Amino acid sequence: MTRKNIRKIGVKNKIGQTMRPKLYVFRSNKEIYAQIIDGRSGKILVSASSLKIQDKKNKTQVAKIVGQKLAEKAKEASISQVIFNRRGYKYHGRVAALAEGARQSGLKF
Repeated sequence: MTRKNIRKIGVKNKIGQTMRPKLYVFRSNKEIYAQIIDGRSGKILVSASSLKIQDKKNKTQVAKIVGQKLAEKAKEASISQVIFNRRGYKYHGRVAALAEGARQSGLKF
């Protein structure tokens, strides 16, 4: 098992099975994606990605913008609290910037 898979299992065990929506993060080398998924049915409620952002500065700033856009969409869908699932990525750099942007826009986790 890789270190990422070990972290992924640890995060999954720490979160557990809850009925609150979960904020999932996927990070590739170029882009970052975030989704809020319903805890009961597993359906995607809200999503945002860096694909539609026109002014790409650096990847960390773009991740923060994605977090802000996701939080705005969540407000429109009347979602205020989520559980943050970083899926094995370290809480550092772009993942932390996305979380910070979502928190600044009013999402609680």
